[in-house]
Amino acid sequence: MSDDTATPTPIEPGSAVYDHEGNVLGVVAELSSEGFEVSITETIERVDDDGRAVVSDPDDEGQAAAETDESVRTSEEEHVPGQEFGEGYLMWRCENCGEMGDLDDGLPSECPNCGDENVIKWRED
Repeated sequence: MSDDTATPTPIEPGSAVYDHEGNVLGVVAELSSEGFEVSITETIERVDDDGRAVVSDPDDEGQAAAETDESVRTSEEEHVPGQEFGEGYLMWRCENCGEMGDLDDGLPSECPNCGDENVIKWRED
C-alpha cells in the first residue's frame, strides 16, 4: 500500500504553476479572494529549489514586447478577423476600468479613460 498524500505547498506570488503532467504553465501573479491569478506572459528560464520561477531579464522582456507590438501592428489578423465562429478582433483593454479600443495607433502606454498603465492586448469576438 502506498501513501498518496501530498504535502501542501504554499501559493505565493512568483511561484511556478504546473499542470497535471508537470509542465510549467506560468507564474502566480497575485492572490485574490477567489484564489490566484497566473501570468503566462512571463518567460520562465528555470524554477529554483524553493519553487520560485526565475523569469527572463526585464530588458529582454522589453525587447520581446517591442517585437510583439510590431508584429501586432503589421498583422493582418488585427484588421481582418475571420468569419468563423470564435474569431475576432485584436484590441487593447484596460485591466483597471475595462475600457477597450482599436490597435490602430498601437498599444497605448496608459488607458486614455483612467490613466492606468495596465493596458493589455485583448481579443474581442
